Amino acid sequence: MQQLMHRRTFLEASLATGVLAALPSRSFAASHRIEKVGVQLYTVRGMMKTDFDGTIAKVAGIGYKEVEFAGYFDHSPKDVRAVLDKNGLSAPSCHVSYDVVQKHWPETLEAAKIVGHTFIVCPWIDENLRKTADGWKGVVDTFNKAGEASQKAGIQFAYHNHWWEFGPDAALDGKLPYDYLLASTDPKLVKMEMDLGWISVAGKDPVWYFKSNPDRFPLVHVKDFKTLPHLAPDQIASYRPEKIEKEDMIAPGSGIIDWKRIFSYSDQAGIQHYFLEHDSPKDPWATLTDGYKYLSTVRF
Repeated sequence: MQQLMHRRTFLEASLATGVLAALPSRSFAASHRIEKVGVQLYTVRGMMKTDFDGTIAKVAGIGYKEVEFAGYFDHSPKDVRAVLDKNGLSAPSCHVSYDVVQKHWPETLEAAKIVGHTFIVCPWIDENLRKTADGWKGVVDTFNKAGEASQKAGIQFAYHNHWWEFGPDAALDGKLPYDYLLASTDPKLVKMEMDLGWISVAGKDPVWYFKSNPDRFPLVHVKDFKTLPHLAPDQIASYRPEKIEKEDMIAPGSGIIDWKRIFSYSDQAGIQHYFLEHDSPKDPWATLTDGYKYLSTVRF
């Protein structure tokens, strides 16, 4: 919980300153690849804080073509765009806190247009909003309004999951929060950035969601694990990930998640951007290098 609270406050601080359906979407020989491998810069947040320009240059040097921001670290949108252009990078997406979505949306949209974002993602819903049905209804209303405003600006709003959205929630009469959000938000206004690692921790199958909600997932986070917990449904909401983040999270392609199977449904899911992420890497650069080698060569 402390790690997740740090993530939330980190974002706030940074941004305040059929038969066919039963078959893979690509049932022919594996010949597709990820054209532009991306990385969520939260993975290297420590280096971003101390050497913004150098860190972005190093990411580009590995071979990444796309980045997703989690804060601009006191840099203006114009300066951020200049650093990206200098290094041949694009930033199709950024993460902002729920507070920013609620209170600072117009200026966030303006900044996004300067940097070149075509998506803005909220990665966390405050715990106090998840305690009651009215709180959840407020979240849906906020997301739909944000999505409507962002579309007028030519930007798509999206939500990023963790694991707890896949456990029964008493405030929702036992519904899964993720299912509730999918059903209650406007699918044109609110897309999903599926974190393929966290949904696997919760024991759910991303492919099922891709089939059930086609074209709803334009962005994905790619993170892998050496082992996964076996959580009962009533254990998911209270699960704390500190151990798995520090000991079992690993570069994509080095763990146990079947990426070729998941990626084979990319067309059905509507995936446009793939971002590697590791929440607490011991060696961020080794993680980024190893992950890039896999994601740039995997065929599906």
